[in-house]
Amino acid sequence: MKVAVGFDHAGFPLKSVVLSAVQAAGHEAIDLGTYNADPVDFPDYAEKVGRAIQSGQAERGVLVCGSGVGACIAANKMKGVYASICHDTYSAAQGVQHDDMNVLCIGGRVVGPELAKALVVAFLGAHYIGHEPGGERLARRVGKIHKMENGESVL
Repeated sequence: MKVAVGFDHAGFPLKSVVLSAVQAAGHEAIDLGTYNADPVDFPDYAEKVGRAIQSGQAERGVLVCGSGVGACIAANKMKGVYASICHDTYSAAQGVQHDDMNVLCIGGRVVGPELAKALVVAFLGAHYIGHEPGGERLARRVGKIHKMENGESVL
């Protein structure tokens, strides 16, 4: 799988760890920057990762900013991008399995390198189960998210 990765200056210290974890898990990392620790704006990298997913260049993405929150908020403004901040492996996997999450957001000032590796592995190792037998309620819920994204009411 192709995975778009983006970092702001606060996430930059985890960049090599995340890129290595993506590759070690057998996936292709698409490095969308930043390329040094100079101050940059996290929405720029959220948009780059989001555009890669929207265009089909990447199936999933990983964003790392200081807390993970800003990148998550920015990424979720893009149609077809379903991002969540995850600082535990359960959420990183279940977000994909139950909610069809396609972007993992990590706080570079919150987690250390070993946890970052584990989060990437959990995220990339999971698959959406809403289309499998017994996954109807998950698919229904994700369908409601898509309706909301299109401005429709789910009530």
